[in-house]
Amino acid sequence: MTNERAPTGLPNPDPRPQGEVEELKRIWATPTGLRQLTAVNNTVVGLIYIGAAFLFFLLAGVLGLLMRTQLAVGDNRFLTQELYNQIFTVHGTTMMFLFAVPAIEALGVLLLPQMLAARDLPFPRLSAFAIWAYIVGGLVFFSTIFYDMAPKGGWFMYPPLTLTEYSPGNNADFWLLGIGFIEISAIAGAIEIVVGILRTRPPGMSLGKMPIFAWTMLIFAGMIIFAFPAVILATMLLEIERAFGWPFFTAAKGGDSLLWQHLFWFFGHPEVYIIFLPAAGLVSMMIPTMARTPLVGYHLIVVALIATGFFSFGLWVHHMFTTGIPALSLSFFSAASMAVAIPSGIQVFAWIATIAAGRERFRINTPSLFVLGFLFIFTLGGLTGVMVAMVPFDLQVHDTYFVVAHFHYVLIGGMVFPLFATFYYWAPMVSRNALSERLGRWVFWLMFVGFNVTFFPMHLTGLMGMPRRVWTYPSMLGWDLLNTISTVGAFTFAAGVLLFLIDLAVRFRPGAGAGNPWGAGTLEWLPNDVYSTRSIPHVTSREPLWDQPNLAADVEAGHYYLPNAPTGGRETIVTSPIDAKPEYIIQMPGPSWTHFIAAVFTAAFFLLLTVKLVVTAVICGVIAIAACLVWTWSLDPGPGRGPVAIGGNIKLPVYATGPASHSWWAMVVLMLVAGSLFLSYVFSYLYLWTVSPQAWIDGAARLPATTWPVISGLLLLISITAFVGAGRVLPRPSRRGISAMILLAVGTICLVGGIAAEVTAHWQAGLRPTDSSYAASVYMASVLTGQVALAVLIMSMFTAARYVAGKLDRERRVTFDNTALLACYAAAQGLLGLILVHGFPRVMG
Repeated sequence: MTNERAPTGLPNPDPRPQGEVEELKRIWATPTGLRQLTAVNNTVVGLIYIGAAFLFFLLAGVLGLLMRTQLAVGDNRFLTQELYNQIFTVHGTTMMFLFAVPAIEALGVLLLPQMLAARDLPFPRLSAFAIWAYIVGGLVFFSTIFYDMAPKGGWFMYPPLTLTEYSPGNNADFWLLGIGFIEISAIAGAIEIVVGILRTRPPGMSLGKMPIFAWTMLIFAGMIIFAFPAVILATMLLEIERAFGWPFFTAAKGGDSLLWQHLFWFFGHPEVYIIFLPAAGLVSMMIPTMARTPLVGYHLIVVALIATGFFSFGLWVHHMFTTGIPALSLSFFSAASMAVAIPSGIQVFAWIATIAAGRERFRINTPSLFVLGFLFIFTLGGLTGVMVAMVPFDLQVHDTYFVVAHFHYVLIGGMVFPLFATFYYWAPMVSRNALSERLGRWVFWLMFVGFNVTFFPMHLTGLMGMPRRVWTYPSMLGWDLLNTISTVGAFTFAAGVLLFLIDLAVRFRPGAGAGNPWGAGTLEWLPNDVYSTRSIPHVTSREPLWDQPNLAADVEAGHYYLPNAPTGGRETIVTSPIDAKPEYIIQMPGPSWTHFIAAVFTAAFFLLLTVKLVVTAVICGVIAIAACLVWTWSLDPGPGRGPVAIGGNIKLPVYATGPASHSWWAMVVLMLVAGSLFLSYVFSYLYLWTVSPQAWIDGAARLPATTWPVISGLLLLISITAFVGAGRVLPRPSRRGISAMILLAVGTICLVGGIAAEVTAHWQAGLRPTDSSYAASVYMASVLTGQVALAVLIMSMFTAARYVAGKLDRERRVTFDNTALLACYAAAQGLLGLILVHGFPRVMG
């Protein structure tokens, strides 16, 4: 099992000094009482996050039972059509946006620091902010079902049904602003996960020694970064059309409702794998433990995970086979839809091989039952996925209950069953008691039988012609019996979940873990009374607890790296992204009200916009920004306390700038998100041109004179030059000078001015965004760059304030570097927008 020889000596062989552990416990203590809302420890906020996601699972499940009751027999009037449509929409939206992705992200927040032996994720307040924003926004969104304000256009919200003409009122706006905001929260979590995995692994844990779950979470976060901006853009376009009349989806003005489907499913199909891959990673962690043997085909599984993530971005048209797409395109996407089964199959066969390798030692218990149930159900879902990937078959079953059965087999089998296995497997890590084995088996069999009784008959009702999204059906069609069976199965499945809740209430007690009952070999099973008091080990293999027999005792005794708090606060080690060599110490923030206030008022900003309380919404937005600025004021402490000893005769700095800094990595990831959003816009611009070329011909006749884009472009180039120059003339510590701040102001003013000049040019040329899809697309380029420029403006003022306060110089410059990075990105995006808006119509004539 050993990948390399363990080090011959320990970094800190001497006993811990008196009071060292007590000092660490004081530093990492969780607030009590109402101040628990301010906690940032991943063990606390991770459990809150999982609890909130599971609450949404239960709420959506209740809505599902109401739907199944309505469909149990034909001609039923248990629910009205209006209420059924709202329940249908909120059920799907809650399961996909408020449960599935957040539950996976929550597991990442809870498990990754322990698996990587880090004391916390690198941006703990960002995690806490994202979690509270999600909880507040999600609860308000779900509550709309109780006062007839819930959206009713389906969880996919297809236009033109969701345009103002067909969906008046605020119902659809709750979906668009609420879900768009929650997706932004998910992106914040993804940034945290990427930087945490790449930069806070323990010394020695190279990429080749990472736990499979860490690999899947890295791919999960990467897919969020590139997929979620598409749906964020879609929600922006539809909300702007509903609020201001910019006709992106109105055919009469050159728009096209299929643009929504392209953007939505470019996000929607990768989301299936965003959900599945981490669940598969959890399975890859549990099976080797149950089989008492290392995972077979580790490197093949990693390649398969990467390939699945890559293939998933070429499958979105899989959902649009019946929309009249050309046959050649259908052939390509059909082949891609079948090809994605290959990497999934590699994982399944690797799991089977691991079980076979340890068959004499393989333990049948509740986690392994849920894993085996997952293998059975997900395999069936994969087989029906290959069936609907074939265009002739899909044309027959599209929008029937066959598709409902298929995606529930994939999503519940591929995510919910591994999630319940995770609850039973990792509960002893965070609870003083393990969950009941006897009740757990009852939970599994009720859920397994109930699930198959619910959804397997839906294949048959779909083949018999029952369409999805109907609130009732005539009894004479012969679907009653199968629907009644499905309803009985749904309540059986719910009984299993209810039994799990009883088990949870009786046995689960957060606190010091109950030990390592499974004999697992990964680092999350190190002693974890207050896990942040442990030293950080040197890792030599993928199963360090199996291969380094005394590791747990040595880590607890402080014999490894960073056994203390050399800076007097919360810290963890930053290591190199490939080989995990120690580079510097992060000084991390502790509990604070700022992130909680920012989360609540950010949620309030978006939700108040939904009901058109604009002034109040703006006030909430200002409060949220102010809270964020107060929160970030202390996050650039400077290099004053370093370097510090971490053990093994190693001294590390406590500060880093440029590409070595974890905050630089986070800003680069944020720029990738913004870039993905802009590329989605470029696709939309070109797609609408292909649909309505006449709108582009008419619009191009009103293009401003070339003088205007030249002026805008020069201003944007000056902005880039000014920010680069400001970085070079920052004063040395203890010296003062205004050159850098003058250049900072020039760069910011030129950035804003370049965007303003572009908007002014089109307005003076007589183009109005409500004229056509072309006009709306032209102005949208400035909107997207303008929102980044607004962030740069706020950050520039914040940077100037830190300079005035004496907290910014040539060495203490992380705040400036982040501002300059984002400013240069905004200017570059603005230049690309100018080329597209002014160059493309001229080139195309």
